[in-house]
Amino acid sequence: MNLAILDLFPENWIMPLALVIFVLTYIGLLTFQKYRAYIALGSASLFILLGYLPLGDIFTAIDWNVIMMIAGTMGLVAIFIESKMPALLADKIIDKSPNVRVAILSLSVFAGVVSAFIDNVATVLMIAPIAITIAKKLKISPIPSIIAIAVASNLEGAATLVGDTTSILLGGHLNMDFFDFFFYHGNIGLFFINQAGLIGATFVLYLIFRKAKQPVSLDEKTVVTNYFPTVLMLSVIVCLVIASFIPGKPAVTNGLICLSLMLIGVIHKFLTTKNTKALGETLKEIDYFTLLLLAGLFMVIASITNAGVIDAIADGLSSISGGNVFVIYTIIVWMSVLISAFVDNIPYVATMLPVVGGISIALGLQDPTVLYFGLLVGATLGGNLTPIGASANITAIGILRKEGHTVKTWDFMRIGIPYTMTAVIIGYLLVWFIFKA
Repeated sequence: MNLAILDLFPENWIMPLALVIFVLTYIGLLTFQKYRAYIALGSASLFILLGYLPLGDIFTAIDWNVIMMIAGTMGLVAIFIESKMPALLADKIIDKSPNVRVAILSLSVFAGVVSAFIDNVATVLMIAPIAITIAKKLKISPIPSIIAIAVASNLEGAATLVGDTTSILLGGHLNMDFFDFFFYHGNIGLFFINQAGLIGATFVLYLIFRKAKQPVSLDEKTVVTNYFPTVLMLSVIVCLVIASFIPGKPAVTNGLICLSLMLIGVIHKFLTTKNTKALGETLKEIDYFTLLLLAGLFMVIASITNAGVIDAIADGLSSISGGNVFVIYTIIVWMSVLISAFVDNIPYVATMLPVVGGISIALGLQDPTVLYFGLLVGATLGGNLTPIGASANITAIGILRKEGHTVKTWDFMRIGIPYTMTAVIIGYLLVWFIFKA
């Protein structure tokens, strides 16, 4: 780390200064929602200027696989929307739902199921248009249903190897394949644990939306004439599953898959419509504000990691456990919930995986699965506490912003807090009793 400017400060100021900047950054992100990208990039620039993040590390600090996945999926979803398939799905859900409450719960569960097999950000990008279409047809606010979709997507992201980037990180660290998430070491895996959490959390949503009893009706059904974009969306799932079994693949494989399928969609659109502006129209649908926000956050997390902030917390964990596995397990889960409420869980999990490995060695654990799974449960589900705790939440807020809706922090947290706490408690108990040392 280049400490040219930091040399002006006493040595014992380096970590506290980074922590102060980090805290102020997230206060700004939570308070000034319309300027989040600029705040994140401004904070990252300050860290770089001070020397916490060397110039040579800027590029590698950003998770380009995630950025590429989001960009590619955004473009592909734009083409998917043009096919009117989301509108048709909205019609079917409305047709089968007696009221708004059932429609919202149906969308949430549907998002959870899809998110188990495709990145949760991609899930939000796919299903949010359906919720927005329903809201427009019923003339209601889309905010509650979009939030419900986002939190369900985050929850189920830990269900399979391809459900979320955090799952991909864990799978790579433990050399897990796709089916290890269903059964691991002779026990039921994270997939079934997540389903239990989904059931409990969906009941919470039922209570939250218990008064949303407005009847829903359908005047006419949408007609879809082009099913190729739907095939492309399904191809995302298939390709990501296949890619999970390829050993030694490039880190940006998933991102390249999404971008490639988007390009295929653009070419198909050009060939079928003779629209010479097909590429430009698709690129315009990408939410660059969200991409810049995520890029800034990645650099901020890399900076405080370099400053030793996260490592210091991890070191403190192993020293206070007193050798008690249950104590350190509990700390890892709930610390992950708390931190992931404010820190994007992707860089956090990437940082904590080797730390958990070190803690396991220090405790003499022959099978550290309980700690690793506890980390994933806490970090993945904990992101649902706040609107900036997970990439899917940031994406959902971005979608609403493009539709002209401003989501206040409390609007999100009044759903996210009870939903998260229910799911985490269920996951916390099941992981311990199934994989306890």
